[in-house]
Amino acid sequence: MPRMNALGELVELRAMRPGDADALWRWNHDPDVMRWMSAGYPQTPETVATWLAARPRNDYGDVLFGVCERGGGTLIGLIRLHGAEPETGIAELDIYLGEKDFWGRGYATDTVRTACRYGFDRMRLHKITLTVVVDNEAAHHVYRKVGFVDEGRLRQVFRRDGRWLDQYTMGLLAGELR
Repeated sequence: MPRMNALGELVELRAMRPGDADALWRWNHDPDVMRWMSAGYPQTPETVATWLAARPRNDYGDVLFGVCERGGGTLIGLIRLHGAEPETGIAELDIYLGEKDFWGRGYATDTVRTACRYGFDRMRLHKITLTVVVDNEAAHHVYRKVGFVDEGRLRQVFRRDGRWLDQYTMGLLAGELR
């Protein structure tokens, strides 16, 4: 059977598993992790486990990976390519690293680069897009480092700390991945 995981220098991307629900619940309830994300409403650990178990299998239109430390196997986050259609060859990327011990050490950059390589090589995508809150300078830096370029600015679409914030829209074409 062919290997379905994607290997980076620091990370291995693999399908999410029902046993990942506890970590996912913990990250979704950590204000630092969710700082720049739309958090939704609080869920019970059981609800998260049920959602993960009932989630359809990965396919071309929606691939959700658990991000694991390469060699150690520790689950540190997740990354998703979704909204892909063969007719357009475009997908949207979402990422977060929930284990804060791995922040600022190159894991986010390697995760984004590995997922984009998977999208371009395995899914035959032409373009990957994302949005990022303008004030999230660390994420914006990671995306630019991998090759994403700012394509536009959405005004006042994200609310945090009683303020409406802008988001950048960013895109990466297959030949631009660094």
